[in-house]
This record gives sequence, C-alpha cells and structure tokens, in this order.
Amino acid sequence: MFTRTFARRAALAGVGVTAALTLAACGGDHPTSGHGMPGSSGTGTPAAGTPASFGAADVMFAQMMIPHHQQAVEMSELAETRAADPEVRKLAGQIKAAQGPEIATMSGWLAAWGRPAPSASAGHGMPGMDHGMPGMMSEADLAKLTAASGADFDRRFLTMMIAHHEGAITMAKEEIAQGAHPDAKALARQIVTSQQGEIDAMRKMLDRI
Repeated sequence: MFTRTFARRAALAGVGVTAALTLAACGGDHPTSGHGMPGSSGTGTPAAGTPASFGAADVMFAQMMIPHHQQAVEMSELAETRAADPEVRKLAGQIKAAQGPEIATMSGWLAAWGRPAPSASAGHGMPGMDHGMPGMMSEADLAKLTAASGADFDRRFLTMMIAHHEGAITMAKEEIAQGAHPDAKALARQIVTSQQGEIDAMRKMLDRI
C-alpha cells in the first residue's frame, strides 16, 4: 500500500516539474545556457540541467550598459594623456581595466540570447527603448573634456565620471530588481559595489584638487 502511494505521488510530482519547466521555457524569452560570469569573456558553462533563463530586463541591461561602459572607457583613455594628478590617472586605468572585460561579457550574453548588440554610435539607447541611459555625457561634454588638460581636466573628469557612475548604479539596481538571468544580476551587484567605491574615492580627490 505504501509503495503504491509513494509511486503515485512521485509520478504526480514528476508531472508537476515537467509542467513547470514547460511553462518556464515558453514564457517570454528563450532560456540560454548561462553564458558568462562577471569579469569573464562570456563563455561560462552552467551545471548540466540548469539552463539560465533571461528576460527583457536582462537584454535591456546589456544593451544599455555596453555603450555606457564604452563611454567610460573613452573618458578614461583621455585621462592617460591629459590628467595631471597621478591618482586620477591610476583610477582611470582601473576603470578601463574593469569595464573592458564587462563589455565583452555582456556582448557574449547578447550573442548567446540572439539579441542585437548596440552599435558603436549608440549614444542614448537602442532604437525602440523608451528611455535613455542615465549618466551618459553629451557630445558637448566630451568635447570640453577632450579640450581640457591638467588640473582643469582632472576636475572635469572626476565630476563627469561621478555622474556617469551614478547612472550606471541606477541601471544596475533596475537589473537587480527586474532581471532574471543570474549572471546578469550578479554583474549588476558587482557594478553597484565597485562603482560606489570609486565614487567615494573620486569625491575625495575632487575635494583636494
């Protein structure tokens, strides 16, 4: 009697799991194989039988954060030849070193998900997005930064990068709240932690320059 009851319950449980997996596979976007952990090149492989699903929030996070990071890298490269303060140059190097691999990771996700990567000129969001990217500098802002040098550059760079990082944190928090892909959410948490630390450091630099 107990054996028959247990077998019947196990069979019902199996049906429930199968139905849940079927619903998960049909809902919204197609599941992926979980490409990329934060700081990787997007080639991570999850444990067998545990595909990582993704949703619209994950796609938007990657599509918006890639050009956002690209602008931060561009600004950091300007600091290599224009910054006067060694701490500013060092911080700019750290930003470039951190965000370059993150761009590669997010690009790998989009490729794996079959979603378009943002173009190199995507300044304020992909076509169809209903809002831009917070913290992005305008062409005029970048022109002023490019034309500056020495202490003037340092002040402009720090002021702009603080605003830029704050925008990235805003987008990352949206991914943490709304995203579905575990690696994307992990990267978002990493961005919040690391960039808040850099904001704190930049504010101290700005106070003394």
